[in-house]
This record gives sequence, structure tokens and C-alpha cells, in this order.
Amino acid sequence: MDRAGWSYPPGDVRVSDADRDRALSELSEAFQAGRITPDEFEQRSGQALTARTGNELTALLADLPVQHAPAPRTSAPTSHQRVVATRVAVAASIAAVCFAAAAATAALDPGPSLAQQEFMRRMAAQEGLPVPPLAPRPGFDWPGTLTPAVIAALLAVLVAVLLVVLRRARPAPTGASPPAAGPRAPK
Repeated sequence: MDRAGWSYPPGDVRVSDADRDRALSELSEAFQAGRITPDEFEQRSGQALTARTGNELTALLADLPVQHAPAPRTSAPTSHQRVVATRVAVAASIAAVCFAAAAATAALDPGPSLAQQEFMRRMAAQEGLPVPPLAPRPGFDWPGTLTPAVIAALLAVLVAVLLVVLRRARPAPTGASPPAAGPRAPK
């Protein structure tokens, strides 16, 4: 009998927790229908929980009829997941632009000029605050430039990945017909 209806991973391919849960559900339905005894249900359930391959799960169910067509194995995101991914992509895009602007500002900012430093010193002196002399800017602000630039680049990569996922998960247009079957070979 063809057991492809179970749709577990073929052969010795490892199964997931979801596959084990589906097998337990099938065993439970068989038990409730009276196809297996309580002892068989307990034994097979234990084996299903420790199964590692598709062959092991299929063997547990080999003498049971397929009750219903299994849910298609797909990793396509649901509508809610697409909405969340879109919102994350937009937020990450905005954050990436902000971090890129901060990096550019830090890279292009020469620091306070000597006139600005003197003005700040006079204002602080009027208020009675001692101000040590400010040294001219020592050079390029590497941490202030590279940190936001790296964050912006990582956010841009996140946005690119999310856009690829969203593009692949785009549902087929409504009204699309399935591809036509090729010519049949004579029996």
C-alpha cells in the first residue's frame, strides 16, 4: 500500500516536532475510532515521540488508513506574517536611513571651530563656570562614524532579506488557473 499520503519526510530524512505531532494526532484518531487498543496507542505514541526519520513514523502508521489529506508542507508566510514582515521592513528602512545620516554627519563634522570654542568659554565664564581650554579636534571620529554606518548596513541587509521573503511569499493572482497537464501516454 502506498503510504505517501502521510507526507512525512521520505526515507531516512529527519522529522520535525510538527511531524511527530501529526503522527500523534493520527494515532489519537485511530485510537478514538477503535482501530488500535489503548496499549497499542501508548506504545506507538512513545515510539512517535522518539522517532527520528520519516521511515520510523510511516512504519508506526503503516497498518492504519489515511484519514484525511495531510496539510501541505509549506513554509510560506501567512497574511499576518507578511503584514508584520512588511512593517518590520519599513521600520528597518527608516532606521537604516537615520543611522546612515548619523554616520555621514559624524564623518563630515569638523567639530567646533576656534571661534565657537572661545564663545563657549566666554559664556561659561560669565556664568562663573570654570572651563578648561578645549583642544582642537584630534582627528577623524572613527567610532562615531563606523558604529552607525555598520548598524545602517545591517539594517539594509535585513530589509533586503525581508523583501526577498515577501516577494517569494506573494500569493498567486486570483483567477490564475493551474498549469495544463501535458499529453497523456497511452496505457
